[in-house]
Amino acid sequence: MRLEFHQLDRRWEHLRVRRPDRERRLLASLAALGQQRPIVVVALADQPDRYLVIDGFKRMAALEQLGRDTVEAVVWPMGEAEALLLDRALRSAERDTALEEGWLLAELEQRFGYGLEELARQFDRSVSWVSRRLALVELLPEAVQQQVRNGQITAHLAMKFLVPVARVNLEDCQRMAEAFARHKFHTRQAGRLYTAWRNATLAMRQRILQQPELFLKAQRQVEPPPPATPAEELLRDLDMVQAIAERAGRRLARAAEGMDRDGHEELRRKIERARDQLGRLAERIPREEEHVEPSPTDDYFGVEHSGDQQTRNSAAAGCLPLFGAQSPARQRRAGSRVAPPRESRTLPLPDPGAFTHLQGESRASP
Repeated sequence: MRLEFHQLDRRWEHLRVRRPDRERRLLASLAALGQQRPIVVVALADQPDRYLVIDGFKRMAALEQLGRDTVEAVVWPMGEAEALLLDRALRSAERDTALEEGWLLAELEQRFGYGLEELARQFDRSVSWVSRRLALVELLPEAVQQQVRNGQITAHLAMKFLVPVARVNLEDCQRMAEAFARHKFHTRQAGRLYTAWRNATLAMRQRILQQPELFLKAQRQVEPPPPATPAEELLRDLDMVQAIAERAGRRLARAAEGMDRDGHEELRRKIERARDQLGRLAERIPREEEHVEPSPTDDYFGVEHSGDQQTRNSAAAGCLPLFGAQSPARQRRAGSRVAPPRESRTLPLPDPGAFTHLQGESRASP
């Protein structure tokens, strides 16, 4: 059914955390495609033509932002508490945060009189789990919870950093939450600020919370850079090799003029050794495995594979040594490692008489 916005009661909207990034994507989807999924409501027995919204608060807000007057809804024939529990059980794609779970548990306990054991049964959890979630809501200041609801602070930051601070000092918890919200700290920045606060003295904690951004900036300046990974060290070494080769190329013209033949040969040998070492280094880089490998038997008898051969040629073209074509020394070593079958070698052309003689011997053989 289609309902107008003035018919809807949104008293349970405070149980959900705002997520601005998802709300922006939802707004774009509704603008392009319209409403694809109805909101969930239950009828209010004491108020005719009024409905209590159970699910779909973000869709309603987006539709209002687009200037719509009505929303498509489905009515569940049950009470508030049963609808809230069923909705929570059906929302498997988007799991609630610990704060959202605590808010729902607190409402069910205070408004509908559910006990700890009944809540544990309804949520399929232990009584200890229910107690921890309720204690979390009671521990965190209401102002901080409201910042989480509004999307100014993520529930992850509140759980990981603000709850431990609240156990020690509620005022410091509120000040740290204000710093998180004002400066839009991400997880790493918030973690560094919390770690510094935890390890500091009482006087130093006040200074950290008074100017958190300045403190993080000063901390970044005194921290040593992170150690380079093996991959970064290797790339840096190769950059140095490339720079040295370019510098040697610029010096070659002037240096070769004052050298004799032996000096020129020494230059060639050193360049050859460097190219050989870089070539072997390139061969050690893992290559992608081919999906179809040629049969050794087919190659032995000279069967052609035009498509496979083209693929292998393309793959080989991308794996050349760093300095271009292989050196003669490397070609000799490659030839010594992989010798072609004897039947595939090209023999020198014999004279016609020798060919006739061989034919005769072939007919005489058994």
